[in-house]
Amino acid sequence: MTYKRILLKLSGEALMGNRNYGIDPDRLSEYANQIKQITEQGIQVAIVIGGGNIFRGVAGASSGMDRVQGDHMGMLATVINGLALQSALENAGIPTRLQSAIKINEVAEPFIRRRAMRHLEKGRVVIFGGGTGNPYFTTDSAAVLRAIEIEADVILKGTRVDGIYTADPEKDKTAIKFDTISFEDVLKKGLKVMDTTAFTLSQENELPIIVFDMNKQGNLLKIVSGEAIGTTVS
Repeated sequence: MTYKRILLKLSGEALMGNRNYGIDPDRLSEYANQIKQITEQGIQVAIVIGGGNIFRGVAGASSGMDRVQGDHMGMLATVINGLALQSALENAGIPTRLQSAIKINEVAEPFIRRRAMRHLEKGRVVIFGGGTGNPYFTTDSAAVLRAIEIEADVILKGTRVDGIYTADPEKDKTAIKFDTISFEDVLKKGLKVMDTTAFTLSQENELPIIVFDMNKQGNLLKIVSGEAIGTTVS
């Protein structure tokens, strides 16, 4: 196997499936099965999930809400998604722990780095909820921060598109896909992979990012088996 420990970043929107908001149970169980396939290969899996299917702090702020309040609501949304994913993983027979960056002891463990690493070593999937615990930071930033803290080998960013393109492939049919690209080229070309804070943190710590289509069954297993799926940023 190419990787020993990975951090999987999922967007909240991905959990909607074909719905307009909320959580699609079929999509959840699909994801759980894909994650199970790689844990069965002995790979340690940590997950950071967004909250955009429930609430976005930035959207709230643009409609007149206090940005900090909005971001706190967004953090709680990621915990809700984390609980849903935890349930789906446990239904698939995978021991899972949810750790939250905001104290919510009846629902999730607090984020403690050493404890998280111990869970991973024991073969448990660890879901990190609550973002970084701070407003003004996205779940992309949380994903990179947690990946560095737990010494993950790579960040796998599961999206709806199958990699990074010269333009948005859903809008521009002439967009060309990159198989590999450097951090410098992403910044030079102004491509959107993650928000700048998260991306720079990843670059400084030489942590590669693979952007891929999570909705295509088997992609996750192919990546950890060393197949060239999606786009690798390094």
